[in-house]
Amino acid sequence: MRKWLVWEKEGKSYAKEITILRPGQLKAIANERGVQILKLLAKKPMYPAEIAKKLGLYPQKVYYHVRRLERAGFLRVVGEKRIKGGAAKLYALRCGAFGVEMNGDEEEIGKVKVMDEKLMKFFGPLVEGRRLNGLIVVGSPLPHGPFRTGARDGHYSAQLALFLGQFLDHDNFCVRLDVDVKAEGLLGENLILIGGPGVNSVSYEVNKKLPYFFNIKSSKYGYLLGGIVSKRTGEVYNEDLIGVVERIRNPWNKRRVIVLIAGNKAVGTKAGIIGLTRYYKGLLKGFKGEEEWGVLVRGLDADGD
Repeated sequence: MRKWLVWEKEGKSYAKEITILRPGQLKAIANERGVQILKLLAKKPMYPAEIAKKLGLYPQKVYYHVRRLERAGFLRVVGEKRIKGGAAKLYALRCGAFGVEMNGDEEEIGKVKVMDEKLMKFFGPLVEGRRLNGLIVVGSPLPHGPFRTGARDGHYSAQLALFLGQFLDHDNFCVRLDVDVKAEGLLGENLILIGGPGVNSVSYEVNKKLPYFFNIKSSKYGYLLGGIVSKRTGEVYNEDLIGVVERIRNPWNKRRVIVLIAGNKAVGTKAGIIGLTRYYKGLLKGFKGEEEWGVLVRGLDADGD
């Protein structure tokens, strides 16, 4: 059962998830090192080697404390990268608060919707507590970019925003046009890109880094799209109803992530949005926390329109 710490401040209600621990689990923070590590990870996810450098400790000592904190329920793995033939895990706090519950007294305050743990892991740094820490980027509806086309799938971001709004708060305007993101120097933020490289110029910039990339061909008519290509197998997917949901590290800022939802056509993008917002448990079944991950989505025209 997930529990929440709720408080009021200046007439507004706030909440953060709290992990209830058994008294024995507190042993992991009964020393200065454990507390220091938690304080660092409260600011941002980090690799053990980064923690060791920050605290001026030998890496092995940090690995010991990190594993102990993970076993005790304080930490979770939110990413992984390959280094020197091994794997380095990226750690974050399991939640924003920890406590020990002394009795079962409680008061009903209504239903609080919480994000599924797998979904939270997929979005990674885009989710901080109950807040969206990033931007949803749609293609400009005006002709732009190398294809000189206008986006016709930007309105699908409304479905995604409504879905995320069940779980997350955001004080700032979180939807931007691709051209504005580039003009305002926001490429280094956490980004959710809607639409492929034909209609979203930011998607065009990261296309070759995607596990499923869009095959861009030049011709006497300009640039043409030749389907979605699997980087791993080389297989090409040309159907209009094919879409992708992908996640990569932001090439402009390695501490940030980019999630891309796009398709060969606008209907493919729609399929990706529906897949992520309605069927995310099945869609993310194969996601294990990889920094670079993607899945194909095939839409179904059920009513033949």
